[in-house]
Amino acid sequence: MNMHTVVVGTSGTTAEDVIAVARRGARVELSAAAVEALAAAREVVDALAAKPEPVYGVSTGFGALASRHIGPDLRAQLQRNIVRSHAAGMGPHVEREVVRALMFLRLKTLASGHTGVRPEVAQTMADVLNAGITPVVHEYGSLGCSGDLAPLSHCALTLMGEGEAEGPDGTVRPAGELLAAHGITPVELREKEGLALLNGTDGMLGMLVMALADLRNLYTSADITAALSLEALLGTDKVLAPELHAIRPHPGQGVSAANMLRVLAGSGLTGHHQDDAPRVQDAYSVRCAPQVNGAGRDTLAHGELVAGRELASAVDNPVVLPDGRVESNGNFHGAPVAYVLDFLAIAAADLGSITERRTDRLLDKNRSHGLPPFLAGDAGVDSGLMIAQYTQAALVSEMKRLAVPASVDSIPSSAMQEDHVSMGWSAARKLRTAVTNLARIVAVELYAATRGVELRAAEGLTPGPASLAVIGALRDAGVQGPGPDRFLAPDLAAADTFVREGKLVAAVEAVTGTLD
Repeated sequence: MNMHTVVVGTSGTTAEDVIAVARRGARVELSAAAVEALAAAREVVDALAAKPEPVYGVSTGFGALASRHIGPDLRAQLQRNIVRSHAAGMGPHVEREVVRALMFLRLKTLASGHTGVRPEVAQTMADVLNAGITPVVHEYGSLGCSGDLAPLSHCALTLMGEGEAEGPDGTVRPAGELLAAHGITPVELREKEGLALLNGTDGMLGMLVMALADLRNLYTSADITAALSLEALLGTDKVLAPELHAIRPHPGQGVSAANMLRVLAGSGLTGHHQDDAPRVQDAYSVRCAPQVNGAGRDTLAHGELVAGRELASAVDNPVVLPDGRVESNGNFHGAPVAYVLDFLAIAAADLGSITERRTDRLLDKNRSHGLPPFLAGDAGVDSGLMIAQYTQAALVSEMKRLAVPASVDSIPSSAMQEDHVSMGWSAARKLRTAVTNLARIVAVELYAATRGVELRAAEGLTPGPASLAVIGALRDAGVQGPGPDRFLAPDLAAADTFVREGKLVAAVEAVTGTLD
């Protein structure tokens, strides 16, 4: 466990803190202000619970059953029951980092003082995170409204000492055993607390935050691989000139063009498009890379705007307002997050598509401007990278399917009380797959483009310093260069790791300075 500590206050959290807790095991502490806000809001809920008038979530049933008034003797049972009944997920276990993000973001809302739970409930959630205990959450069960109910219910069940959870060693055990082993007392839920633990967009938001971080790396990586392909294809870098992009001032486009230009600085391979087989201009997949990559970057920027707003939000129903009112609302609806998750999947699919087109061009002797067929050592005897492109094409095809929006679907639930849902969890789950696939697609282009650059160097042309740095780092990572056919899968897997872990960007930045 990372001993870095994230302090949770009353005013939300940051993407950096989410990633620190979810991926790096950072410890979590509640600020003094958060504990004070929790206690003050709880006083409001306790006062309402003592009144004879029914209050939703405090002394009533839930959803379509909200019309039933629940007496004081059944309210603790009511809160336990909502957790048990809503923990109805099915399918494979969700990744540890997703569950940790989910729990941390729920804790963020609890700490806001708008939910009415006791401080000890929030502290127990922090204790579970700090102990490295991860509730077992299943793939299916959330409709994204009211938030991620089933996933959050599985987490709440662990706080009660029920259900299953994964210990720090990765072994799944009964949650009660794990809590006892770490000296954590299960919570006994009181009025509103069960509901407050379940009613938020935390799962889809956590996955959005992590996807944005991953995609930032991949978009910069794709700028680099596009530049390497341009170099290997003896293309022109004139189309990257800042004055051309200034007259169509999309911010992302300008950034991508500038990144590519910096990667190509000092290259002796660019500008040969007028040599033996003159070209007026390069193909769209090469010439329009900044426009496509840049549009994706602008989509990321919009995603970061929405994520930032959501990270500053307290998402629950009902909520305790500063004036002491407890009011029902619809803030748990996942539409704002779901739309962005779908937008990102669309942009990622198109980036994968243009990336694959450059790879195919590198392998086709009729379009590669002098490179050997399939970049093979001895074409005919060797197949070269033929099937690497097949694999890339299969990934792109799946990316297109994953780009079909989930947020346009809605299946009414809860006896038509929840008659329009966001499907944001589903949008997040497919985006995670899309991000994984995109890294592989970029890795295949990297593998092909670096081989192409090396083959040009063997002809006596001089690659740019950034390209040479990438090739050197890639070889150090165990990815081999041109030569006779060999078992390709290990090379491709190593290239994928090289891209995903940010080593491609680091290798270039060691030459160019920080890319945008």
